[in-house]
Amino acid sequence: MVKKKFFAKPLAKTALRLAFGAALVLSASLVFTACGRGAPRTDTLIVGAPSLPVSLDPTLSNDIPSGRAILHIYDTLVDLDYDMLPRPNLAESWEWVDPQNPTQLRVFLRSGVLFHNGDELTANDVAFSLNRASIAPAIGANAGMIQNAAAVNEREVLITLEYPFVPLINFLGHPSLSIVNERAVTEMGVDAHSQSPVGTGPYRVTNIVAGDRLELVRWEQHWGGPAALENLVFRALPDAATRLIALETGEIDVMITVLPQDMAHINNHPDLVLLNEMNLATHYIAFNVSRPPFDDIRVRHAIQYAIDLDSMVQAVFMGAMAPATGPINQMVWASAADRLDPFPFNPDRARELLAEAGFPDGFSTTFYAYPHPQRVDTAEIMQNMLREVGIDMSVQVLEFGAFLAASNRGEPDIIAIAWITVPGDPDHGLFGPFHTSTWGGGNRSFFSHPEVDVLLEAGRRETDPAVRADIYYQVQRIVREESPWIFQATGAEIVGIRNNVQGFNVAPNMLHRFWNVSFAN
Repeated sequence: MVKKKFFAKPLAKTALRLAFGAALVLSASLVFTACGRGAPRTDTLIVGAPSLPVSLDPTLSNDIPSGRAILHIYDTLVDLDYDMLPRPNLAESWEWVDPQNPTQLRVFLRSGVLFHNGDELTANDVAFSLNRASIAPAIGANAGMIQNAAAVNEREVLITLEYPFVPLINFLGHPSLSIVNERAVTEMGVDAHSQSPVGTGPYRVTNIVAGDRLELVRWEQHWGGPAALENLVFRALPDAATRLIALETGEIDVMITVLPQDMAHINNHPDLVLLNEMNLATHYIAFNVSRPPFDDIRVRHAIQYAIDLDSMVQAVFMGAMAPATGPINQMVWASAADRLDPFPFNPDRARELLAEAGFPDGFSTTFYAYPHPQRVDTAEIMQNMLREVGIDMSVQVLEFGAFLAASNRGEPDIIAIAWITVPGDPDHGLFGPFHTSTWGGGNRSFFSHPEVDVLLEAGRRETDPAVRADIYYQVQRIVREESPWIFQATGAEIVGIRNNVQGFNVAPNMLHRFWNVSFAN
């Protein structure tokens, strides 16, 4: 029997983290108060998050911080409710031209919708946005199936697909398919528009302070009625202790990404409320399988056996999340997580496989992380576990945007991040991370497998849900065996709010909506 090691976070480290966070938040609060928005507030909601958007252009990035802001600046054709069911948004209705062969979708637009520059939304704006999205490399998995979008008249758009794709309706609710103003993008250019975006959403951008905050103001002429609060501010507070103290002192009203070790503190605080719900994410560790030594399945399996996953997940997530057994979790329909066998912890087998692969003395490799405690903790724990089987793993920590850029270029050997099945369909949870065409986008392991490609393409074309479910089971089975990922943990969305915040609900896809949030009297 192999004795398991528990890599707990020392209490002294937590105390030091909180003390350092207190100093940072004091400095941040002085700066923010100087800007004229110090507490008390009745018209400004401040959201503290680990990072700001990478881009405010829907087509240039596919990360959650960007999507969360984009959701408030633009509108999508379809809105996904909290059960991930589509409902009308900019599109009042839609219909397949031939339901038996879903390759053409007619979309009928809402009238009287105004952009932030005063232009009225037309079918030309929608066609322009979708055609632009369809060729954007960063969101190819979300929009690449669109062959063409054409304005039939001022209020109707015909979307033609390269192949039948039933999940299109849900995908039209993804922030990357938000509708932009054709005139604004054309006249301003992409870079300028990214800094001063023109959407139809409930808020418009008033100020961007790089690395610090994004300030939005209510769009009074929003077609759905004005937002509850006049101002919405996203603040970048990478350190979790800083965010927690900012929440306690009222410098922020909502804290995104509460660490498990802080849950009890928030839950017992008289002024705070803890929200903790399972989400559509899978936390994973990815190998770059396109180059040695990770192009050898024996090396990948060796590392799987070298990782004591139960101990790692307990140390990193402290009981808030469970070890994952597949690439998509049980909240996503067609998940095979309960049908896939996890790799057991077996360092002896890991050493045998390394020797078979030509590395009897191990090798050196590099792990890239970003300043998120759970990612850094994962790196440190994995570093210790791999050392036991002879692998020397160094760790580099990059700012989130730099981390994404480096991983898109394929620079790291190993990374840790999460994938969120934003539209709630298994295609999104599997095509983006594992199809060859998405290298440099969602496929951060640079995985390529001919059978997986064929299956994923078949899943997109299939209209029978039962057949689709079987296709996605086959994909998940192969991915488990090929091991481009270590399935680390199922996702949970843990958010802290001030107790005077009302109207906030946790979104299972992590794209939280704030336009209906207000303060209790």
